[in-house]
Amino acid sequence: MITAYNPEVEELEEVLVEDEIDELLGHHSRLIVYNDDHNTFEWVIQCFVEVLEHAQDQAEQLALIIHFKGKATVKTAPKKELKPKKDALIDRGLSAVIED
Repeated sequence: MITAYNPEVEELEEVLVEDEIDELLGHHSRLIVYNDDHNTFEWVIQCFVEVLEHAQDQAEQLALIIHFKGKATVKTAPKKELKPKKDALIDRGLSAVIED
């Protein structure tokens, strides 16, 4: 929440920012990882376990889906929760985006 000046009533009022509205309404974004030709299965699985806190089996299944389908949703959550996870995956060399 931020405080903003409302010229119509000539006073300050608190307003919700987009992330807070999404969270209140239960809107979740999707963290999507794309296939590439340079990361190994082992590395992708390790990234999913460490960054996304997935179980080994879940990480392995997602890595296979990404390999065969070209991409997969690896986590759903509010955008502000996904952003640091996306950044961490990118820092580790994976191709990841957040979609609404």
